[in-house]
Amino acid sequence: MRQHFLTIKTMNTGTLTQSACSFSAFLDAPSRFLFFTGKGGVGKTSLACASAIALADRGRRVLLVSTDPASNLDEVLGQRLASTPTQIPGVPNLLALNIDPAAAAAAYREKLVGPYRGKLPEAIVRGMEEQLSGACTMEIAAFDEFSRLLGQPEATAEFDHVIFDTAPTGHTLRLMTLPTAWTGFLDTNTTGNSCLGPLSGLQQQRVIYEHAVAALADGLRTTLVLVSRAQKAALAEAERTSGELAAIGVRNQRIILNGLFKAADFDPVALALERRGAQALTASASFLARLSVTEVPLRAHNLLGLPALRALVLPELCRSRREEALTAPPNELEPPNVGSYSGGTAQPSLESLAKLVDDFAQAGRGVIMTMGKGGVGKTTIAAAIATELARRGFQVHLSTTDPAAHVAAAAGQIEGLQVSRIDPLAETETCVEQVMATAGKNLDASGRALLEEDLRSPCTEEVAVFRAFARTVAQGEGSFVVLDTAPTGHTLLLLDATEAYHREVARKASNMPPEVIQLLPRLRDPSFTRVLVVTLPEATPVHEAAALQDDLRRAQIEPFAWVINQSFAESGSRDPLLLARGADELPYMREVAGKFSKRTALVPWVAEEPVGPEKLRQLFNTNQLTQI
Repeated sequence: MRQHFLTIKTMNTGTLTQSACSFSAFLDAPSRFLFFTGKGGVGKTSLACASAIALADRGRRVLLVSTDPASNLDEVLGQRLASTPTQIPGVPNLLALNIDPAAAAAAYREKLVGPYRGKLPEAIVRGMEEQLSGACTMEIAAFDEFSRLLGQPEATAEFDHVIFDTAPTGHTLRLMTLPTAWTGFLDTNTTGNSCLGPLSGLQQQRVIYEHAVAALADGLRTTLVLVSRAQKAALAEAERTSGELAAIGVRNQRIILNGLFKAADFDPVALALERRGAQALTASASFLARLSVTEVPLRAHNLLGLPALRALVLPELCRSRREEALTAPPNELEPPNVGSYSGGTAQPSLESLAKLVDDFAQAGRGVIMTMGKGGVGKTTIAAAIATELARRGFQVHLSTTDPAAHVAAAAGQIEGLQVSRIDPLAETETCVEQVMATAGKNLDASGRALLEEDLRSPCTEEVAVFRAFARTVAQGEGSFVVLDTAPTGHTLLLLDATEAYHREVARKASNMPPEVIQLLPRLRDPSFTRVLVVTLPEATPVHEAAALQDDLRRAQIEPFAWVINQSFAESGSRDPLLLARGADELPYMREVAGKFSKRTALVPWVAEEPVGPEKLRQLFNTNQLTQI
């Protein structure tokens, strides 16, 4: 491995202090609770795992927890995990677990419904189970587990440190603000019921919720580690997250800038990558000046397995960047010829993004959805497709279900293109007004007060966002709708909610909106909805995308194609580090095209940041690819 320098930068003085392969003061005196969060794909899991291993190797007892519904701790650590702590082989002091939202929801339902079995009529018990079958129940049940680890001292008494590898930022913000939201709801609810069933089930958690809030706000116990790349969108997301979490009391924050790159020579692609990173850091200089900053350079290979993770923090396992690249096998130093590779008897083919858009244009209308792991470029691909369709004369609505939306900035302005986002606050306000005007219309003052109280629960927001999603999909009947979906875990919750929310909306409103009734059939109609699974040519994004595809198929939704984004193998670079990364991509390209996908488009990494209609056109200026 190359020598890996983590640089602690004092931004307000401009000085740099290099500390070879050490997290310096960060890991020398860490708080008990560490939260790694940030925009999807910035490397939260790798850095959380490396920190956990380093602390465990120093003799600390460490529990590593993923709160992400689409966790990839298993793959990074090389160990299958469960919802209870699992010992990590090779790291005696480290245990890890995944909070499984589905399992947590099942246990939560049984905790609330179980006491009534055999005491109430079976039809009533079934009704309670139906009421607790939505995505909101899944989220609050997973949050119960999170709160227990954070706010119940005896749950983690045997550990010196608890490290949370959180979900992509939008989900994390909901998770971390839920203690305050639910504590407030319990303060004001007097009916004994909530959208989650008997309020007693929540009252039992009240003390734990309050302790969780206190732990989050205690800078001596909790550190928020914002992870970012040297990219404008990622840094903007980190700044927004920093401000929003500071506002709820989480003020002990620091930032890790991951994957920083410096060109080895005058290779134009490498210089462009370095320049884009420098420009992003300069644009965020005032934000970075307010935090302690740790810099982690880009590595030539994926961070999978204990040796690679230990190499982040152990000097004796590291070598220089140039040495790592230049001592690679000779075939890894030539630009991978993706278009001419033939692997065995199967010769899977690749095509351009332009070819997919040609096929979309023939349909003339419908919904196009981009899905995948956070950070793979779903927003960029969605914006590119939307602007290209608008350029061809179609009316296009580009929208997003991602709470951390950047579609407007990515797409820019072009004739024929409407850009929006589903705003949870605005949608919730509209939903409440509509329910009060329908279900509450003929209620007396007492009944209206009870309904208003029920609608104050955080679950109402989930219903409101779902209905907005259904309305947006319905617009595909007369034009194109391109939907940039949230990172995978949130997307799965949204799709899983479809039938459950039919029941929830019906319970709260007298008339089921037609777009809600028709949503699931529309999503399952391949001539109407075309799902693009977006990935990077790396292990974790590919395998998470494959799991997403399995979930979609269980919901009877068949992906239209996969898009392999930001390929260095097709960038034309001869930089040693980028060549090594390009060579590493080939097995994952072959896996996608030969095993997972019926159609595969390849999009190279491009020199100019693809923001705005003109620069997005770079993604279409590629030769037609035939096989890998």
